[in-house]
Amino acid sequence: MTHRPEKTTGPVVSGGRARPAFPAPAALTLRLLLTLIIWSVAGASALAQHGQGAQAQAHQLRRSADIKEYLEHLDRPDRDQYQKPAQVMEALALKPGMAVADLGSGSGYFTRRFVEAVTDSGKVYAIDVEPEMLDYVKESLDHMHVPYTAEFLLARPDNSKLPVASVDLIFICNVFHHLEDRVKYFVNIRSALKPGGRIAIIDFYHDERSGDVGFPREHLVARETVVEEMTKAGYTLRREHTFLPRQYFLEFQPTGS
Repeated sequence: MTHRPEKTTGPVVSGGRARPAFPAPAALTLRLLLTLIIWSVAGASALAQHGQGAQAQAHQLRRSADIKEYLEHLDRPDRDQYQKPAQVMEALALKPGMAVADLGSGSGYFTRRFVEAVTDSGKVYAIDVEPEMLDYVKESLDHMHVPYTAEFLLARPDNSKLPVASVDLIFICNVFHHLEDRVKYFVNIRSALKPGGRIAIIDFYHDERSGDVGFPREHLVARETVVEEMTKAGYTLRREHTFLPRQYFLEFQPTGS
């Protein structure tokens, strides 16, 4: 749907697939996860025992507050120092009219940049598993006060729900290591690419170059493993960018394309 600044509302379209996964300091990450778990269990127990709607409302408000805190952390200004978004955008060479899927859009850190790059003549799909995150992204896009065309896809773990032949680029930043059964996943998502389409993967190095990512480094995926898995899924590494100090940046296309 195309959004223009004078309009203040727009639909959130269901579908999609990704995990909201960006690095955060250990304390914030653990606090967010533990809070969501504790409040979910406590809230369910309280409702079962007492049926009190006020407790359910308090649970949801606290959960939303923690997610918002996490998202605001993802947009912290110092992220630009290592993420180098201007250089990433230059490397991607997006043009007006293109269609981009931001898989695991999180706070919309790159979604906002994609909207500007492809303009409202193109289209951006923001994809995440948390509806609050998609709401946050949409609100941040609205605050840019520029026309844009976007869909906000609520993710499922095993299916992106992207339309067939819908995008020129699937962009995955700091999310690859959270995906499960990755070979099968990327086999399935291939149909969403237009002819000549590509997949760009940015994620943290599996060694000391990544620095403090806020969780055990063994959860990361080595660059070589990414290439191996994407090759098994039917892709060929076309380009590699080495300007990011803490992350690899790889571009793949379907083999034979």
